Amino acid sequence: MFILIQQMYTVDKQKGGVMMERDGGTHYIVNEKALPIVLLKTVEAKELLKKGEVVTIHEAVDRVGMSRSAYYKYKDYIFPLYEMNKGKIITMHLILKHLPGILSEVLNQIAESEASVLTINQSIPAHGIANISVALETRQMTINIEELILKMEQIKGVQKINILAQE
Repeated sequence: MFILIQQMYTVDKQKGGVMMERDGGTHYIVNEKALPIVLLKTVEAKELLKKGEVVTIHEAVDRVGMSRSAYYKYKDYIFPLYEMNKGKIITMHLILKHLPGILSEVLNQIAESEASVLTINQSIPAHGIANISVALETRQMTINIEELILKMEQIKGVQKINILAQE
C-alpha cells in the first residue's frame, strides 16, 4: 500500500518516494514499509471509523493500540493514496515486455475499473521493452488506484508501473 503524506517527511526519491506539488504544499507518496507505526495505526483507525466498524475515535484508537493524542496529531496529514485520487487525473509510466496483446490487456484492465483513458504514449520497443505513459481520469473508477495497479502487475509481461503525477 502507498500512503500520501502532507508536509511531514522528506522522502529520498532514490529509494522509491515520489514528490509532487499540490495546493501550495508538498505531498509525498511513500511505501508503507518506510513509515513509523504510529502513522500506519492512524490510517487504520481512520479506516475503522470510515467503515463503521467502530463508532468513536476512542474505540478506534483502542482497537489499533495508539493514543488519542497521536491520532489527533496525524489524522489530518495522512491518507491512503486511493482516498486522494477520486476524480483526479493520474499519469502512470509502465514498462512492458514487447509481447503481442499486452497493451490491450492493460487497457482492458483499465476499462474494467471504469477509469477513463485521456492519453496514451508508447515508445518504439527497444531490446524487447516498451515504455508506456497513460493518463487516466479516475472519477468513475469502481476500484481504487492501488487495486488497479495490482491487477495490472499480474498481467504477464508487465515489468513495472510507477505513478508519475496526480492532478
